[in-house]
Formats: sequence, structure tokens, C-alpha cells
Amino acid sequence: MVPMRIVIVGAGFTGVQLAKLLINEKNQVALVDNDEETTRHASNQLDCTVTCADGNNLETLEDVGIAKADALICVTASDEVNMITCSLVDAVYPDVLKIARVRNYAYYVNTAKAELKHANTFSKTHRPLYGINYMIHPDVEAAEAIVQAVENGAVGNVVSFDNSDLEIARIAVTKESVFNGVALKDIRTKTDVKFLVAYIEQNGFTSLPSGDSVISAGDTIGVLLEKNDVPALMQLCGSEQKQLRKVALIGAGRIGTIIAEKLLEDEKKSRSKLFSRFRAKKFSDFTIIDSDDELAKAAAAKFEQARVMCADASDEAFLREEGINTYDLAICATHNHELNMVLAAYLESLGVGQSISLVSSAPFGTIAEKLGVDVAIPLRDCVVDSIMSHLRGKAVKEIHTVTTGELEIVECEITSTSKVSGKYVKDISDPGSYLVLLNRKAGTTEYSIVNGNTQFYPGDHVVLITNSENSTKVLSYFAGKE
Repeated sequence: MVPMRIVIVGAGFTGVQLAKLLINEKNQVALVDNDEETTRHASNQLDCTVTCADGNNLETLEDVGIAKADALICVTASDEVNMITCSLVDAVYPDVLKIARVRNYAYYVNTAKAELKHANTFSKTHRPLYGINYMIHPDVEAAEAIVQAVENGAVGNVVSFDNSDLEIARIAVTKESVFNGVALKDIRTKTDVKFLVAYIEQNGFTSLPSGDSVISAGDTIGVLLEKNDVPALMQLCGSEQKQLRKVALIGAGRIGTIIAEKLLEDEKKSRSKLFSRFRAKKFSDFTIIDSDDELAKAAAAKFEQARVMCADASDEAFLREEGINTYDLAICATHNHELNMVLAAYLESLGVGQSISLVSSAPFGTIAEKLGVDVAIPLRDCVVDSIMSHLRGKAVKEIHTVTTGELEIVECEITSTSKVSGKYVKDISDPGSYLVLLNRKAGTTEYSIVNGNTQFYPGDHVVLITNSENSTKVLSYFAGKE
């Protein structure tokens, strides 16, 4: 995969994070923002061209290289600027891939409906709506991540794969674990459960494991295994997965509403197979709480199957009176991310079984977990992951960053130009650089965990984990040239 030329309009947090990741992969990046202080701050952090100018000006974009760019990413604070800039570039440079972050939910929903209704013409004869190839909505990305965490029992951040019973679960190891003090090469002597350790978090660092890696109490491991085996492995790690029958959702704003829609909607109406296994299970109690009277009324009208209350979720008297402290799970998804962290930890201290908190970014996620929150979903990082997935090319299907971004889990397709085509896993291993986890043979729908004798062919889909700084090189090795 050859390095790309990418123009980013908007030098806020998301723009800078994207630039850092892309620069680390040896891509050529140009960053544009019309705020002098913002661009000065970005210049001090990044080794790339940073221009202080209006990004929705074609002359400015041409000055920074849009004519030769592979992609344009618009992540300014203004939806209109992002959309107009993409439309402007599409009119003159239609071959440039255009991605826009759009926070206006109406824009996002109406565009999605129109694209679905006219899917055939948009893919063949028409340009994309507003000239945008991929429209990213932060609230939708965050809500999807939270629902996925709920579907997997809120045991930690989980990566699932379509049409597969396999997943990568993030599980903490306690001092009571049978794995405490055991090297990975000896771990098979402790259990018959089939699993593969994809990564290890130790002392604040995340790394790829080797056979000599020793698991210790306080570590967190990313484990590839079948969903049905998660409870057994959690028990081996010293913890327990409980069934989530009583759920409290704190926050009835846009993200909370999307979460409730996905968790409460009828399975037949779901367009995604990802959550069908969970939706078949009915909640014994699903409660929505918000201190805003208008939001609570709207939620009550929309979700008849839920109990909706207008109240302060930090009021201990209210929580005990309504029995919220006995619930299995609390999802804190208000617009106040700091409140979410504190509230999730507080609810667990009162007796709530598990908690999920929406936070602003990965560093705050680390803080939340240290406070005792089971799963922290970083809003900004969900957006970055989604954008990065679209930048990897047609052969790359999906990408997930691990913890604070040191590692990436990537699903890609083996092409005819791939250097691994026809080779066995045992012949291409590169310890410390990447680890191949799963393979789905061309023409099939089921993934399987790889072993040394797994052989790759064009059309196969593989899931691998790699160091972020080596990601582009590794993907070019597997996916070949496009």
C-alpha cells in the first residue's frame, strides 16, 4: 500500500489526531485551519504542512496540493463548511476521496435515506450527495460502540466480526486468576477453553505478546475466542460475567436515544446482524433517566416499553427509592462526559453491577477505568477509527485502535498482488510486528482462528493486529497494491 497524500481541513482535536496517525504511517499530510492560534498549536505537534487559511477556498486547497491528493477529510466545527468544502472539491476533483464529519443528525439521516433509496444510481451514474463519499456522525459512531459493548456483556471493549461467533474481548486479570504468573507458552495447561491472546496491557503499555510473555495480576489481556466462552475465560481471569437483565440508561439526548433505539427496537426491524443475538433476550427492566423534562417526555413518548423518569441520577435517595442501585448495568451517556465518568463510578459504588461511560477521548477512558468504570467509550476516538477505516483502501474492510492507539486490529482482503498469497502463517510470522488472528476463506462467511498451517489465497479475509507505526507496511504486505 503506497503512502497517500491527504488534505485535512480542521485542526482541532480530531484533525490533529488523524494527522498524527497518518504521518506515523509515512503519509503526506497537509492541515488547513483558519484560526491562527489553532494552527500554531498544530504546527508545534506535527511534522507536516500546516496552513492558516479558509479550507473552503479552492485556491487554498490547490495551494496545499488537493489536485494530487488521494483524500480530503473535513473535520471543522461547522457542518456547513465541511459539506461545502467536499462539494467544492468534488466538482473540480471528483477522484479525490472525500470524508466529512457532520454533527447535524438531520443531515446525516436524510443523506443515509436518500443513498439507500437511490443506491443503484449513486453507485453507477450519480456523484455522491454533497460530494461526500463518507459522512461520519460522532453520536452514531459512539452509540454503535456502546451498544456493541452492551451486546457483549459490558465486560470491556470488545471487537466483533460480522457473521462470526468469534470476538476479541478485553479482560482484566486479578490476583485470584489461574493465569497469574503464567507464561503464554504454558497457558494451555490451565484450561481447555480455546482462545488466543492478541495483546497485553502491562504497566500502562500495550504490546503484542510472545510465548515468553508472562501474565500477571493487574494486567489486561485482549483475547480472541468464541462469544459463548467469554464467561468461562472471565472466571479463569478472576472475574465473572453476569446477565444484563436490568439496565439503566442515563441520558436521553441524541446519543442516549440512538442507544435506546438500537437496544429496544424489534429484532426484525434491525438492519444489522451484529446485535441480533442480544436483542433476542428481553430486558426485565429498561429505565431511562434524564434531568431535562423535555428530553424525558420525548423519550417516554418514543419508548413505550421503557420506564422513563425525569430525575437527577446523582441523587442517592432517588436511586435507592427506585431500586436503580440494584440494576445489572448503568449506561452513562449524557453530553457531560466528565459527569458520565463520575456518575458511572458512583453508581457502581452504590451497588450497580457494571457500568459503561461515554468519555471524550482515550486518555479520559483510562482515567474512567481507574475510577472503576467497566467500559469507557471515547467519542472522539470512535470518529477517528471510522475515518481511518475509510482511508485504508478497498481491500481494508475495518479498523479498530487498541487502548490509546499503540496497536490496530485490521480486517483486510488478500488480493492477487499480496505477498502472502499462497503462503502459510508459519512462513510469514513476524513476532513483535504483527499477529494474524483470523481467516475467512473466499466465498465463505465463517471466520476461523488461524494456526501455523493456515494458507492464504486471493479473496480470503484476514484479521490481524499490528503496531500502529507499522500498519501501512504490514497492510501493503497482506493487501498488496491497489
